[in-house]
Amino acid sequence: MNSVHKHAFEYSDQLPDSGSSSQTHSLRYCVERAMEEYFSHLDGQSCTDLYQLVLQEVEDPLLTAVMKYTRNNQSKASEMLGLNRGTLRKKLKLYDLL
Repeated sequence: MNSVHKHAFEYSDQLPDSGSSSQTHSLRYCVERAMEEYFSHLDGQSCTDLYQLVLQEVEDPLLTAVMKYTRNNQSKASEMLGLNRGTLRKKLKLYDLL
């Protein structure tokens, strides 16, 4: 991953206080900020496959966090994520989390 991509998604320390906003607002805020930062660092470079890039950057830590939260219980994780267990297993393998 190049430095532009890596830097654009390093916002975990900039979450608004959970007491001042909902989880949805906090996540949305982080994504918006990350994308603004990403675009500001493009500096005229072309941008392709942005959708896939964002999915990959978000999906891996999402799966990691959910698996940690559920203590690696795939049934609970799949329910929490709204995925069937087979799809979850495929994604866990894709990111070497299984």
